[in-house]
Amino acid sequence: MEKIILAGILYEESSLPQDPNLKELEDLVISAGGNVITKMVQKRDKADPAYLIGKGKTEELAQLVWQQGAQCVIFDDELTPTQQRNLEEILAVKVIDRTRLILDLFAQRARTKEGMLQVELAQHMYMLPRLGDKGVTFSQQTGGIGTRGPGERQLEYDRRRVRSRIQHLKKELEAVRQERQTQRSKRLEEGIPQVAIVGYTNVGKSSLLNCLAAPTNGKAPIYADNRLFATLDPTTRRVHLPSGLNALFTDTVGFISKLPTMLIASFRATLEEIKWADILLEVSDPTLTEEVRSAQKEAVEATLKELGAHEYLRLGVFSKADLLEDHHKILLNKKHPQHVLISSQTGEGIVNLLQKIEETIMSQWPRQEITLNISDGHLLRYIYSVGKVLKFKEDDKGKYKLTVQAPKAQLAKIKGAIKKSIQK
Repeated sequence: MEKIILAGILYEESSLPQDPNLKELEDLVISAGGNVITKMVQKRDKADPAYLIGKGKTEELAQLVWQQGAQCVIFDDELTPTQQRNLEEILAVKVIDRTRLILDLFAQRARTKEGMLQVELAQHMYMLPRLGDKGVTFSQQTGGIGTRGPGERQLEYDRRRVRSRIQHLKKELEAVRQERQTQRSKRLEEGIPQVAIVGYTNVGKSSLLNCLAAPTNGKAPIYADNRLFATLDPTTRRVHLPSGLNALFTDTVGFISKLPTMLIASFRATLEEIKWADILLEVSDPTLTEEVRSAQKEAVEATLKELGAHEYLRLGVFSKADLLEDHHKILLNKKHPQHVLISSQTGEGIVNLLQKIEETIMSQWPRQEITLNISDGHLLRYIYSVGKVLKFKEDDKGKYKLTVQAPKAQLAKIKGAIKKSIQK
């Protein structure tokens, strides 16, 4: 197992909660299979343009690397190509940053073709500005007069090759995006409510979806594990709500602070599932401190804003209730009365959560007055299966008078079916 030293800056002017022990970065390293042997944090007003942490601190770090026998140093902040080159010259070991670590972790976790394409695109976008000049080669020389120039530089060739691969990957992912759009259009035509589960990585999103879908779904459970970015690929499952209505729940990739922008760009095709949701379930871990949860919420907000989904309808969910003492649960309910406290392991709060989801979704549906013939019993059953009947009355002319609340797509289908029935 690779011996790793973590290094970072605690910015003194920052009012955001910072972890001087680099706990999250350590969790990322452990998830990637590394061994953290020690950490170094420097307090600074701003990053040093040449070494990030300053030359003096870098030399101190080099001594620590030699003493501890470390094979790699990972920085919590993103390094510029110049900073990385300068640090490697002094430290004499491999130097990477938080962004590269997350990319490597995503590469380990990617299982589907789509996930692999997305990660590879992000890796190439990260690599492109970091390609160093490797000198002059004569790779393109051919015989004949006027062809004995210096040829193409290796750097220029590498950059051209990477740009070409980026364009190819973007085309492949665009095809995936179009396929998702087709699937999404079919769902929207059906008028089935869409629910997206969002939140920081490792807060229990996949476990929640497994718990919600288990009673009504014969599919294999989603992989869920107590580690960062255990799952990358979004998964959609059909869930029955208390009234009998169906809803589609989608588990999305977890967010994290300082999430690399190239990852958001690469995973946009899958993250866009969030934009089509009727409601977002924002899951958070109540076993963490208020400070940590607040920092995680900021990271989630930043990513949702980048996707244009920060103003969407949301329902807050506290997971892992089985790990809390009763007095802690009471305190959480007092501080966050709008949140739902649940446990995916014991089922605590799940019925309440589904009821709140249903109420919230239905509150957004339009209402429509509908008249049916008594002979149209099949239409009445359909209406009850796709919407909510607020009022029901049978008049003395053999007609049903209903006030129905349902998705726009379903109301349109109902009107069309009634029109056909009248024309018969």
